[in-house]
Amino acid sequence: MNVTLFRSWKRRVSVAAVTALAGALLAPATAQAATTAVASYPTTINGDSADVYYPAKGTRLPVALLLQGANVDKSYYAAYASTLASYGFVVAVPNHTRSLFGVTGLYPEGAQAGWTVDWAGAEDDNTASPLHGRIDEHTLVLAGHSFGAATALSLSTGLCVIPFCAVANTAPSELEAVVTYGGNNTLYGTSLVLPVLNTVPVGYLQGTADGIAAPGEGRTTYNLTAGTPKAFIEVAGTNHYGVTDVQNPAGAIPDTSAQTLGQAAGVETIARWSAQWLLAQLGDSAAKKYVYTTGDAADPNVTVTYVK
Repeated sequence: MNVTLFRSWKRRVSVAAVTALAGALLAPATAQAATTAVASYPTTINGDSADVYYPAKGTRLPVALLLQGANVDKSYYAAYASTLASYGFVVAVPNHTRSLFGVTGLYPEGAQAGWTVDWAGAEDDNTASPLHGRIDEHTLVLAGHSFGAATALSLSTGLCVIPFCAVANTAPSELEAVVTYGGNNTLYGTSLVLPVLNTVPVGYLQGTADGIAAPGEGRTTYNLTAGTPKAFIEVAGTNHYGVTDVQNPAGAIPDTSAQTLGQAAGVETIARWSAQWLLAQLGDSAAKKYVYTTGDAADPNVTVTYVK
């Protein structure tokens, strides 16, 4: 079907019809999350306190490192990380404190990717760990929010640079894919959007009500992303903190743009699409079908643009 005609049809079709269609087409994907119990435990990764979320069942689980937004405590990502883990990921959410331009706070950096790979190998070998023998220590994916999204984008190019790394750092060879929320490659303090010369697939999740990371800047960043596969996944009605447990987490810059999609619905949508994008890039055929064929039509809150 012609894409323009399809999107016109999608806008005209009734909410009830879309909801019914979503129930039918989303069942296999959401059932996986609903029936996979998730547990968590605290740990440290290179000295950083971290929360780890993991599915109760399964082996050879890929590791997803969640890079936090600036001054957003790891605890505010509990719902997102738990949902992402339910799709078969070990999700590590560290609190990384460092000084950036003379200000100390929670600012992720690219070196965390390598530290997480080292942690995963040690954790897989640790007989006292609930993840002993269950981790695919050779596969790393990144999920980044806001400043963490920009950090993940820097890593996607294979070389992380200042300010997203204290010193230039190469991405670990285990890195397979990146997904971001509320992120772009706009040069700080300007309206200039820089190209992303990525060497791994990148999926951009963008809230249409984001008042901090403007949707237009996200779309331009996607357009200037050189490597493929890539996707731009718009989530209707979510703002900059649609991915966190609460609006405007304590300590973070508030988003004054009102969110129209409920917080729980927004988090679930963002986590589900994050998981499906990452799984698709890891070769999962059902996830590929969801991302590239059925998911957009089934989800009334999402519109997807992609290049395979």
